[in-house]
Amino acid sequence: MMVSTKGRYALRVMIDLAEHDDGLYIPLKEIAARQDISEKYLESIVKLLTRNGDLVGVRGKGGGYRLTRSPEEYTVGGILRLTEGGLAPVGCPGLSGRSCERAEDCRTLPVWRELNRRINQYLDSITLADLLLPAEDAAPS
Repeated sequence: MMVSTKGRYALRVMIDLAEHDDGLYIPLKEIAARQDISEKYLESIVKLLTRNGDLVGVRGKGGGYRLTRSPEEYTVGGILRLTEGGLAPVGCPGLSGRSCERAEDCRTLPVWRELNRRINQYLDSITLADLLLPAEDAAPS
């Protein structure tokens, strides 16, 4: 599994919004400047996050973006599944619920299923709130 730039930037945006939450909307221009990411690129990311209900946005003076829930309610897994379309470590049809004529005899399928389970379990155990902690305390072991 390779997390794309889109997924990494989505996490950075969400952390930035959580970190700077003062009850007001945060302009995308400010997030882009703090994160050193193109505002144009971030527009597509916040659009996806807004469409999914993770962010709320307001246009005009005083506009910007805010989280719709507390940082404890967002998981890294949830954000990455949205931006990446999934977290499967391999393109195996047996992991995506599609039929595979080899599934019954596949010696590697149990490996991929367990790896997929562990990846999802680990990433779902980390919240935005965890990522607001100092780096040495941020990720569970």
